[in-house]
Amino acid sequence: MSNYNFIASCSFGIESITAAELKKLGIDDLKTENGRIEFSGTLIDLARCNIHLRCAERVYVKLTEFEASDFEELFQGTLSVNWGDMLPQNAFIHVTGKSVKSKLHSVPDCQSIVKKAIVTKMSSKYGIKIFPEDGVVYKIEISILKDIVTLSLDSSGAGLHKRGYREEGGTAPLRETLAAAIIDISRWKAGRPLADPLCGSGTIAIEAALRARNIAPGINRNFDFEKWGWLAVDTLADIRNESKSSEINPELEIFASDFDFKQFKKARENAARAGVSESIIFQKKPVGEFSAKAKYGCIITNPPYGERVSDVRTAESLYIEMGKIFQKLDEWSVFVITAHEGFQKLYGHMADKNRKLYNGKIKTYLYQYLAKLPYR
Repeated sequence: MSNYNFIASCSFGIESITAAELKKLGIDDLKTENGRIEFSGTLIDLARCNIHLRCAERVYVKLTEFEASDFEELFQGTLSVNWGDMLPQNAFIHVTGKSVKSKLHSVPDCQSIVKKAIVTKMSSKYGIKIFPEDGVVYKIEISILKDIVTLSLDSSGAGLHKRGYREEGGTAPLRETLAAAIIDISRWKAGRPLADPLCGSGTIAIEAALRARNIAPGINRNFDFEKWGWLAVDTLADIRNESKSSEINPELEIFASDFDFKQFKKARENAARAGVSESIIFQKKPVGEFSAKAKYGCIITNPPYGERVSDVRTAESLYIEMGKIFQKLDEWSVFVITAHEGFQKLYGHMADKNRKLYNGKIKTYLYQYLAKLPYR
């Protein structure tokens, strides 16, 4: 089977975690940059990455890379790709783009030039000038950084954070991919208690259960590459069956609680859709009532940020209460992700580590209060 060049995109700050995931899938020779990891592999690797990667946002097929400082260079560079060998005659061609620190800064104009070049190349393949575009969608991304153009084909479709279990989130919901990355950072493992006392829609608890049970995050969703016909249906079915056969069901102590009944109800429904409701103990109670007798536990939580001015004081009062409750748990590690710049002062304790992460486009901080681990 032929090798292709791929790009796994991810949020800034979790590139090393995504790279480690790729290595676990048997993929080496990685090139890591800000928000992306490049690698080569087969179409089977493409399918496995989409199904198994917990922290990546999308997986692209990298088609070409070239320098362009004007529209003619952009047109000719795009024309060098054999588009007719990849796109069927009725392909719906959807071009997206971004440009950073480049002479070609007008993204809409660049999209138009790329689309024109693709159609020109396809015309020479199929012998027609007008295409119906009533078939399968092919999302082509043009990314320009310092006049270097990268053209890629999006194999994922909907972002990989859309596992399929969360129908809607609350205000500034934590992305599933970021929740998975934070769990990795925490070094939590099955056999150790984990709690989210402000669980909201339940994302952290659900992602922890999926990881502990070795359930592939993309096992229950579909991807754009499936519609292209590049990979045999039987082969894809074999990959999914292989993933299901590796699932396990260890004893878990995962607790998720929230005082908001609507959020609490939503979290339970999401866990049921994810197939992990029996792995999580849900409790309706405020954070002020949180307590634990077990040792070496781990709290991972995403409290409200106070996005609206009217909510800031409520959020800040919550941070003060969290500090009073959590600091009593000497043998528990605590990981709090928030966009509030003054969290540590309100919490009443400086974090052992602080990591800047992005929840979508929102800059957040992961404050890490580390206790002794029950294992190395």
